[in-house]
Amino acid sequence: GEEERLGLSDLLGGSMERLFNGIFSLTENMPGVADVRFAEREPADKRSLLSWEQRNTCILPEDLRDFYLTTDGFMLNWSVKLDNESVPLGSMTVNSVSRLSPLVQPVSLFSRPNAPSLSDLDWDDDTGGAVSPPHFDSRSRVFELDSCGGNGKVCLVYNNCSPVVAQSSEVWFLDRSLCWHFLSSSFTSFYRLMITHLGLPEWEYNYTPYGPSPEARVRAMPPSPQDKT
Repeated sequence: GEEERLGLSDLLGGSMERLFNGIFSLTENMPGVADVRFAEREPADKRSLLSWEQRNTCILPEDLRDFYLTTDGFMLNWSVKLDNESVPLGSMTVNSVSRLSPLVQPVSLFSRPNAPSLSDLDWDDDTGGAVSPPHFDSRSRVFELDSCGGNGKVCLVYNNCSPVVAQSSEVWFLDRSLCWHFLSSSFTSFYRLMITHLGLPEWEYNYTPYGPSPEARVRAMPPSPQDKT
């Protein structure tokens, strides 16, 4: 809707400079931040977006389309200084259009003879909840927005698909145990979440019943200068 489009416009601010200044100010207010690195990218062209839609029989949500027409993907990493060394900590990523690929099953999990496929692990959702989890078969079309450093996958999901063009999408998180967790109803909302959490390790697990791992929780709390030894 118009509200979501305005939300993305506010985030982009009409220029990438305004967007990244906002992120830089957020990270600079954290103790120990040593290095913020941003990989600048050109806008995607409309032809590549149309090609993606035709190839995947899906219509890109308008806010994600606007995003790609501003920058073809997004990558920002930042580090903290510990014992005079720069240690990577936060990472924010949105795949480029060319890497917005259909989800493929993890080879390592399914390479053995008679191993199950993703569809074998699927289930029917009869819980009557507000949102239905994605399926690993033709009922859903799933595309990878971010591989989360191997800790899961953030995905653009089209549910209740038929052979015709899919138009309605949501953003979901697929954890390491191949369970789905709802993140947001729009790309704009997901983008806000990513920035709010500063791309800290395993931040997506805050939206699961079990939360980030103990190691990720510790890494997300860099020591203040007086705590360093």
